[in-house]
Amino acid sequence: MITEAAARELDANDPGHRELFDVPPAQGGDYPEVAYFAGNSLGLRPKATRSELLEDLDSWAALGVEGHLDAGRPWLPYHELLTGPAARLVGALPSETVVMNTLTVNLHLLMVSFYRPTRSRHRIVIEDSAFPSDSYAVRSQVEFHGYDAEDAVIRLRPRPGEHSLRTADVVEQFGGDVALVLLGGVNYLTGELMDIPTITKAGHTAGAIVGWDLAHAAGNVPLALHDWDVDFAAWCSYKYLNSGPGAIAGAFVHERHLGADLPRFEGWWSTDAKTRFEMTPESRPPATADAWQVSNPPIFSMSPVRTSLEIFDKIGIEVLRERSVRLTAYLSNLLDGFEVITPTDPARRGAQLSVRVPGAGELSRRLRFEYGVIADSREPDVLRFAPVPLYSTYHDCWRAGAALAEVIA
Repeated sequence: MITEAAARELDANDPGHRELFDVPPAQGGDYPEVAYFAGNSLGLRPKATRSELLEDLDSWAALGVEGHLDAGRPWLPYHELLTGPAARLVGALPSETVVMNTLTVNLHLLMVSFYRPTRSRHRIVIEDSAFPSDSYAVRSQVEFHGYDAEDAVIRLRPRPGEHSLRTADVVEQFGGDVALVLLGGVNYLTGELMDIPTITKAGHTAGAIVGWDLAHAAGNVPLALHDWDVDFAAWCSYKYLNSGPGAIAGAFVHERHLGADLPRFEGWWSTDAKTRFEMTPESRPPATADAWQVSNPPIFSMSPVRTSLEIFDKIGIEVLRERSVRLTAYLSNLLDGFEVITPTDPARRGAQLSVRVPGAGELSRRLRFEYGVIADSREPDVLRFAPVPLYSTYHDCWRAGAALAEVIA
């Protein structure tokens, strides 16, 4: 029997790192803090974020423009503080990794280089359930190049009666007319973890470029972008990376493309740092992912990303993944009897379980205000629960399962 006492005992034996985070107070229910399952939408704030951001702000007050070189964390090379931890998190070389812009901006900048359509090869493959921003981005890209989005964008759907894509069905769509495969590493709606290395290899065999949107994968599951031979990838930092709303995103470009003669939009920060202040009219891009930068980095937006990445560096994504598997399996048992559209195989899902239930929006509201459980809904009928291994607890899961059962009843 799954009891509250049993959940408390599991937490004692398998604690996370909740003490590092600010957990919001509950607006209903019997417990002072919320049971927070919306980290796949916006992660909780690390407690260190406030003080470390204020340190960077205070450098501005004390030094003015001289903070570029003389701040405790100098602003001129500030983005380099994020490069190593971000690279380790996604399994990349530092030279392949840069933290810049926001997710969809990065996807567009990368597609400038990697979506090079021709009359015979111009189609893009995405999931039918891709996050809408990705759909908008690829449609606008094909239309910008003069093609019909209704024809050029191939949208992958699961088999009838199934909720997730089968890898074999995905790679079957890689015909000779496909220029780009751009899929979500973890699907935002179903929580399905895609077989990134297999799909990437199949795409390359078909002659396509393969890129990944890792918004729901970075900080959620271990990645090996370099070893998997991924061409490019982008991810946001405000979900599992807990860097705040609209946080600065990340990008990856495989080293075999670095220094290549690729089309690329350029700006002040895409030229080599060693010659930047020679103020010449021609850019001299370095043979690193930094060449895809355009503007100088927003320091006060980068500060929370740096704080968060240090947490992942100290704990390790592999350790977090192991706890994630245990925590998600526990919640899965509690949701037995509901229609869960996330794959049951732990190897095919991240820290998310999606429940199909009528009136998901109203249920989400009731869970929050009557039980202190925060999950989010997606129209028309999906409730998403993300047991984040950094700060979620078994007791949180127990509260969610008990509350959902009571509300449904």
